[in-house]
Amino acid sequence: MEWKYAFLVLIGLCGLFAAAALLARPIIWLLRLAGYAVVGTVLILLANIVLEQMGMRIALNPATVLTAGILQIPGALLLVVLNYLFV
Repeated sequence: MEWKYAFLVLIGLCGLFAAAALLARPIIWLLRLAGYAVVGTVLILLANIVLEQMGMRIALNPATVLTAGILQIPGALLLVVLNYLFV
């Protein structure tokens, strides 16, 4: 009788380990994306402080934040150039 419980606990732990292994990669991906969003927000806010003197402003939305966050400085410069050309 005790072997049944030990076997069920072992099966449960294996299932828990498998579920954690399957969910670890998407959670890491979402945390990395959140980090990019923070970096992008900071870059856009800094760019808006500089561009304010020229009468320009970059909108703060998910597309611009992730563009500046993933591409870093070149992404922020790309947003400034696109804002200059199309606004």
